[in-house]
Amino acid sequence: MADASSFYITTPIFYVNDVPHIGHAYTEVATDVLARWNRQAGRDAWMLTGTDEHGQKILRTATANGVSPKAWADKLVDEAWKPLLDTIDVANDDFIRTTDERHEVNVQRFLQKLYDDGHIYTGEYEGYYCVGCEEYKQPSELVDGTGEYEGQLVCAIHSKPVELLHEKNYFFRMSAFQDKLIELYESRPDFVQPESARNEVVSFVRRGLEDLSISRSTFDWGVKVPWDETHVVYVWFDALLNYVTATGYGQDDAEFARRWPAQHIVGKDILRFHAVIWPAMLMAAGLEVPRGVFGHGWLLVGGEKMSKSKLTGIAPEQITDTFGSDAFRYYFLSAIHFGQDGSFSWEDLAARYQAELANGFGNLASRVIAMIGRYCDGEVPAGGEPSAADREIVRIEREATDAAWAAIQRLEIHDAIASAWTLVDALNGYLTAEEPWALAKDPHQRQRLETVLATAYHGLGTLAVLLSPVLPKATAKLWSALGADGSVDEQRIDRAHEWPVGSRVSALEPLFPRVEVAE
Repeated sequence: MADASSFYITTPIFYVNDVPHIGHAYTEVATDVLARWNRQAGRDAWMLTGTDEHGQKILRTATANGVSPKAWADKLVDEAWKPLLDTIDVANDDFIRTTDERHEVNVQRFLQKLYDDGHIYTGEYEGYYCVGCEEYKQPSELVDGTGEYEGQLVCAIHSKPVELLHEKNYFFRMSAFQDKLIELYESRPDFVQPESARNEVVSFVRRGLEDLSISRSTFDWGVKVPWDETHVVYVWFDALLNYVTATGYGQDDAEFARRWPAQHIVGKDILRFHAVIWPAMLMAAGLEVPRGVFGHGWLLVGGEKMSKSKLTGIAPEQITDTFGSDAFRYYFLSAIHFGQDGSFSWEDLAARYQAELANGFGNLASRVIAMIGRYCDGEVPAGGEPSAADREIVRIEREATDAAWAAIQRLEIHDAIASAWTLVDALNGYLTAEEPWALAKDPHQRQRLETVLATAYHGLGTLAVLLSPVLPKATAKLWSALGADGSVDEQRIDRAHEWPVGSRVSALEPLFPRVEVAE
């Protein structure tokens, strides 16, 4: 087991049947912010993301495009999924593909252990299968089709017909772990978050678990079952194992011990795979279950979940090309309560960009740096005896630092940003009340002017540290203008208010330039 300083966090690995939309980017950014924040708090943080490249859906998509499934996956990974990370400024530590040898070999090793230990048996299964979900569906998860699919049963998620399959497969004795899973959820109430997600998972398991079909024999695009090469491993059973194969399972015991267990960040539509099937698999293998599973909400456009199959996806670059990656990161993590569904609109994005980033934080930074340049010739003033107003800013710096770190430990990113923003608002109010531009006109108020500017300067530096995981580009520019040593992402974020003050400021370009949004 990893020690307390370790913080291993993962996104789900994303299916490469098509290009990413902002829902995928939202998951990536949230995970990246949590990793950055923990890393800056002195933890041995490590972030994993990657792609899921096996299964019937990939095979069919590749065939439809006239290429092999591996060639299709290579193209999408190189042209879409890895570039996404640069588009939204994600600093992941590793990127795993389920077609990597390190993954496939150790999936087989894991599966062989379960087979040898009696957790896998041969059986027959008939049921409705959704290729889009790569999952057998219960009757309650199906609806009557409409339009061209009238008279057919369709998946409630994809609105496309399911297939009735009858196969001789290998099964994982998942039902044997029902009581152990309930015990896990009861002994660790925070294992599944948020509370709504936990309640859904507990209710699902209490209704009774069935054994899980873990192989397919009707196609061959997947990891071969080690004792029977006429079968390939069920794509979800294969994919979930990426979290351990990427960290040394089966090949580097020291690295695995250093990293595992992980905190998983997933969309709520794949919660059951991660909070039910995955811990049961680990229990069967004698491995520790994850640190936790957080199922965040959906991004809604026009009141409906984005979907590639329904052509309602929005590409991340449609936002970043206009507003920049920092604004993308800030908007989705501050405007949406992490764990709940959130609606996206261009109008809301533009309004928040202008009011909160450009006028709120950006204008604050520009004013403080400019006034020190104008009134103090760029020298950072030492200041004099603090007033009650000055001491209040110092108090808010400390309070915002502590509250933001506490929120991150609860995985409440929106609250962490809101805590930091109390300092943005406090500093803007402080400058309005103290009027340093008026103090500068009175030579007798020189010491007071310098004290006000020193106080505002210090608060601005605290903000740079606190917001660096969310706004890495803007805060790096601000840190340079503040004249502080090192880089902003090297500063201890859990002690942001103790940042090392510089001696001179330099010119600061606008952090959030004016944007023109088409009507």
